[in-house]
Amino acid sequence: MRALISDEFKGIDALRIGDLPDPHPAPGCVLIEVEAAAVSFADSLMVSGLYQFRPEPPFAPGYEVAGTVTVANEAGGLFPGDRVCGFLLHGGLAEKAVLKASNTAKLPEEVSFEVGAVIPATYGTSYHALVDRAGLAEGETLLVLGAAGGVGLAAVQIGKALGATVIGAVSSDEKAQLVTECGADDVIRYDQTPLREGIERATDGAGVDVVYDPVGGEMTELALRSSRWRGRVLVVGFAAGDIPEISMNIPLLKGNALIGVFWGRFTEEEPERSEENTRLLIRMVQEGRLLPVIDRTFPLERADEALAWVASRRASGKVVVIP
Repeated sequence: MRALISDEFKGIDALRIGDLPDPHPAPGCVLIEVEAAAVSFADSLMVSGLYQFRPEPPFAPGYEVAGTVTVANEAGGLFPGDRVCGFLLHGGLAEKAVLKASNTAKLPEEVSFEVGAVIPATYGTSYHALVDRAGLAEGETLLVLGAAGGVGLAAVQIGKALGATVIGAVSSDEKAQLVTECGADDVIRYDQTPLREGIERATDGAGVDVVYDPVGGEMTELALRSSRWRGRVLVVGFAAGDIPEISMNIPLLKGNALIGVFWGRFTEEEPERSEENTRLLIRMVQEGRLLPVIDRTFPLERADEALAWVASRRASGKVVVIP
């Protein structure tokens, strides 16, 4: 099968399009023909050897997919011909992929493969963060850093669906417009206004209840300092490239919580809850309550460009590869 291949951990520039052996589903798994594979910042980390684990080269990156089941091996309710979406550790940026049945959900006809590919992991991460970890409540104020990225836009939309007041932090007029269209009540242009000053203005000095932070770097502590009593800061990722070091007297004085969000570990430790979340998110998309934004699509032959686009933080919404 054709795939985007990483032969060694030398980053995006070292990737190539080539052939890998066709995968075969073990019991409890399905083989799918990949119709769409979403690209994430984690993919660029994986091919650079900077992710939490290192697959044995050669391998295909990519962990968010949607497609059609071609083989079901004792897969518990999944059959050839089913439209599905799901996730795997790696291997999604290829013509075929094997998924555990427990990590796979049926995709309604009304939901495109491109949109389906971003539901389990991208929207799953944000839903797990806001609901399972932060317990975001109706009427609370949510600040989303990196709000125009894939998980950021998902957090904006889910936050609004939960009844929160949502503030998005972005770095351009184009991204500000998109985040507003996706439901944000206010937008901070942190390239023009210091973040804390923007939060002060947006909340009339009250601060925010929950911070959704996939960015890291200096933004984390700035947002923490502008959070309310018993505020929660969700540590989702470090797209800025720097892991922040926090002065721990700040959460002490504010009665605040720094909450780690490791969606991948969550799916292993609490698979039933993860499956329930995915089914709910698919239903919310089907009903039009969530509207995933696809920034652009690339053919498999240009999948390396897709990774580079996401790694450069130019994407507004999700980038999808169409094998």
